[in-house]
Amino acid sequence: MRNQLMIAAVASSMMLAGCATDPTTGQTQINKGALGALAGGLGGAAISKATGGEKTGRDAAIGAAVGGGIGLYMQNQANKLKQQMQGTGVSVQQNPNGNIDLVMPGSITFAFDDATLNNAFKPTLDKLASTLVEYNQNTITIAGHTDSKGDAGYNMNLSQQRANAVASYLSQRGVSYNRIQVIPYGESRPVANNNTEAGRQQNRRVELTLNAPQSVN
Repeated sequence: MRNQLMIAAVASSMMLAGCATDPTTGQTQINKGALGALAGGLGGAAISKATGGEKTGRDAAIGAAVGGGIGLYMQNQANKLKQQMQGTGVSVQQNPNGNIDLVMPGSITFAFDDATLNNAFKPTLDKLASTLVEYNQNTITIAGHTDSKGDAGYNMNLSQQRANAVASYLSQRGVSYNRIQVIPYGESRPVANNNTEAGRQQNRRVELTLNAPQSVN
C-alpha cells in the first residue's frame, strides 16, 4: 500500500507539471520532461515489481528522475532549435516518443539534381551544428529523400549523396561523426503526390531525427 501511494504521488506531481508554453508560438503544450518523468517512474515501478523488488517506491522515484531528465533535455533542445530555425524553411517537430524531427526541403538545401549544399543554406546548418554540439547526448539519423522522377537506382544514390553532404558538413562544424547514421530512401517514402510539381518539391528533402538518449550525463 505504501508503495502504491508513493507511485501515485510521483504520477500526480508529474501530471501537474505536464504543461508548458511554447516559446515560439505562445501556445500551451505538453511538457515532455514531465511526461518523461511520469513514464520513467511508472516504468521503474513496473520493472521493480516484476522482478520481485521490495523497494518499488524507490525505483519509481529513480525512474522518474531519469525519465524526467531525458524528457527535459530533449524538450529544451527542441525549443532552442525551433527558435534557431524560424524563417529558414526548416521545420522542427518533437514527437511523442521524445525524438526531434527536422525537415529540410530540397528547394533550400540543394540545386535540382545536385548534391552540393547551397551556400545560402550553410548558415542554417551552422546554427544547427552549434546546438548539436551543445546537446551531445543523442544520436542523429540523417535520411535523404527524392521524388519519383527518373531511375529509382539513380534517385537512391542521389539521396545517399545529399544525406552524406549534410552529415559531412555537420561533422566539419564539430558534430562527432560517431553520433551520425546516414540512411538513403530515394523515392520510396513520399510525403506528397509525385504526380504534381508541388508534391515532388515536398518529397525532395533531407530529414534529421535527433534520437532521445537512454540517459543524460
